[in-house]
Amino acid sequence: MTPNATPAAIVSQPRRIERLIVGHPTSDGAGVKLTRVLTQDLQRRLDPFLMLDAFGSENPDDYIAGFPNHPHRGFETVTYMIAGRMLHRDSAGHEGLLQNGDVQWMTAGSGLIHSEIPQQEAGVMEGFQLWLNLPARDKMQAPWYRDIAHAELPQFTTAEGVAVTVIAGESHGVSGAVTREATAPTYLDLHLPAGARFEQALPASHNAFVYVYRGAVSLGGQAVPVQRMAILANSAEADGVRIEASEDARVLLIAGQPLGEPIAQYGPFVMNTEAEIYQAIQDFRAGKLG
Repeated sequence: MTPNATPAAIVSQPRRIERLIVGHPTSDGAGVKLTRVLTQDLQRRLDPFLMLDAFGSENPDDYIAGFPNHPHRGFETVTYMIAGRMLHRDSAGHEGLLQNGDVQWMTAGSGLIHSEIPQQEAGVMEGFQLWLNLPARDKMQAPWYRDIAHAELPQFTTAEGVAVTVIAGESHGVSGAVTREATAPTYLDLHLPAGARFEQALPASHNAFVYVYRGAVSLGGQAVPVQRMAILANSAEADGVRIEASEDARVLLIAGQPLGEPIAQYGPFVMNTEAEIYQAIQDFRAGKLG
């Protein structure tokens, strides 16, 4: 960790909030209760991101059954574990235990089958899963997987006391754990003390959003309460985002370069055409995904 890092970039024209989104309570896997924050109807607006789920509960009945074996093809998943223990196994032979603060980055590519099963019978389980699209040229690449322990994640603290974890991209001169050329994702976890401000430079072409999971913040004078996602407007003159904490707050800042390609989705398969979706279903039924 690098303490008291000095910001390398100052935002002169911060983005404004386009709209606030309230997530939809739902369940997935074997009945895991969660909130779907980024839903399918926002995929084009927030390209290259396909989905963001937030899960968190002290009640084991809400999570204990986990996510038994299920397939994926054509995109990447980024699981960020705030609290709890989750075991990943997949058909490519990967296995890893996610614990407090860890990240799992999985590229489904041409396809695999995996499971995510809680390794606890009580206590808090909290985290996020983000789906990141792959460009057409990479959708059939070999699956890839990486577990990143919390201690291995690049972290720094600003002069105002904002603790920043750089999961992907770059912030104030600190490079993240993962980079991607086509989608250029930025994925930051920000812990802001009350009264603190954080600025992040962003290309005007990138789609971006902020999700508040503790406390409350404001952007451009507009309040963003807890459990709300703020979609940030794209404007040519804007050079980044400015976040101000009215109280102690924890926030995800996520941005990326849109692919601008057709999106065809059927459940856990995300391709570019319906024909490719049909092929994915056939391959899964034929046991070709692992």
